[in-house]
Order: sequence, then C-alpha cells, then structure tokens
Amino acid sequence: MVLVGVAALGAASAIATKASSPPQTAEETGRGTNSGTNSGTNSGLAIPRFVSLKTDRVNVRRGPSRDQEVIWVFTRTSLPVEITAESENWRRIRDVDGSEGWVYHSLLSGRRTVLVAPWAKEAVLDLYNARSTDAPVSAHLAPGVLGQVKTCGGGWCRLSGERFDGWIQQDRLWGVYPDESVE
Repeated sequence: MVLVGVAALGAASAIATKASSPPQTAEETGRGTNSGTNSGTNSGLAIPRFVSLKTDRVNVRRGPSRDQEVIWVFTRTSLPVEITAESENWRRIRDVDGSEGWVYHSLLSGRRTVLVAPWAKEAVLDLYNARSTDAPVSAHLAPGVLGQVKTCGGGWCRLSGERFDGWIQQDRLWGVYPDESVE
C-alpha cells in the first residue's frame, strides 16, 4: 500500500501567485460575457464545465483580453479549473478557492483532472481497488493530491497518478460534478 501526499497544497495560493485584490468578473470590468449561452466564436460546449491547465505557467487576467492586467499566475500544470463563461477565445475560469479570472483558450486542456478533498485539513483518504469501501485499499491519498480521471459513474471515480491507481467516492473530489458521468 502506498501513501501519496502533498505538502501544503490545499490552497491555490500554494500553486499560484495571486494579486492582493480579488479578481473582478467581466461584468465588473465592463467587458461582455456570454453568461452561459454559447454563440458566435465560442466553443459551443456546456458551461459550466471542468478542464485542466495545459502548461505550468498560466496568466489569469482581469478581463478577456491581453490588454487586461494579470491578476495571478498558475505555476502548476494539469490543475483542474471550472470554465464559467466564454468570450470569443477567452475563458473565465474558477479555481478550487473560488477565485475567477480570464485565460486564453489554448492554455486549457480537455483532459480531466481532480484534486482529492482539497477542503480536508487533516484527513487521509482511501483509494480502493474497486468501486466499494469493502474492496482492498490500494493507496492512502492526502488532501490536495492531483489525479487524472479515468472514468466516473455511480458515485465513484477511477483515478491514476504517480504511484497510484484506484477508485474513490466522487464527492471527495474537486474537478468533477456530483453524479457526473465521465468516460
């Protein structure tokens, strides 16, 4: 059995450099958003939806333009983020801490990843060999561990990562919706 941990990764501040003032939404900056309906040059995909960061340096801006101020920078690849709006080639994203800002679409990937119980402070969570708490435990995961989603359904997700592969209850993850089916 493997213990997979992460040092102080529960908050996005450990994985991003954030400005001291909270990010503003497009509505606060006077920029338009599509407010959940897709049209024009937008992707046509569902909003909201989870995606992941494609690179280990992603500038998050106050509004949907390269002219807008960078309000923080993500410094870790593959982190899950939630797209909450689209404006042409820009996506407004929300991170695990609830902070929102705009990123250029090519910095995001459709590859699904999750953070294991980032809200838990002390717990170690079990990863099972099958979709049951009666199955043998294959690893213990610390809160904030990053995993790649293989599949989700029936309240369980199969995750893999460095030194682990197994099943965990879906409600213990940030990066998938409750009862969402992922193939």
